[in-house]
Amino acid sequence: MAEVEQAKRLTWIRSVLAQYEGPLTGYAARITGDADSARDVVQEVFLRLCRQEQAELNGRIAPWLYAVCRNHALDVVRKNGRVNPLGETERIDAGDRDPATVVETREGTGRIAEMLTRLPDNQQDVIRLRFQHGLSYKEIAEVTKLSVSNVGYLMHTGLKALREELEVQG
Repeated sequence: MAEVEQAKRLTWIRSVLAQYEGPLTGYAARITGDADSARDVVQEVFLRLCRQEQAELNGRIAPWLYAVCRNHALDVVRKNGRVNPLGETERIDAGDRDPATVVETREGTGRIAEMLTRLPDNQQDVIRLRFQHGLSYKEIAEVTKLSVSNVGYLMHTGLKALREELEVQG
């Protein structure tokens, strides 16, 4: 029976790794400003996951992973004494779309990503967790240790600032 449980656990860890390794690495890279540090952070996250009991996470795997990732990445930044955010370029799948539309979409996305970097860190964080990583307000609150209403306020304020800047730029 122990072998069956161990096989189930290994399957679970592999599925979590497959689903979250890429997004967590991007999230950690934004915080640390360094791809190698980000990979180290994510490796530590999954080592910690291996020590967790699946039942203890009670279906809350995404907020737990992002919270551990965020905390460890911030520790790395504090230890190294630097924050050097990477410019995030969103990957857009061209598919069969018109090349002009693809270029226009990439330029628009790049412009918004650049404007996002001018927001306060806490607003950037909640917006990225929501729109790039698909977390709910409640999950973002768990990750950031903020109240759900504070997450909503930061989200509203940040999106309002982005909207106003887009209107000014026309």
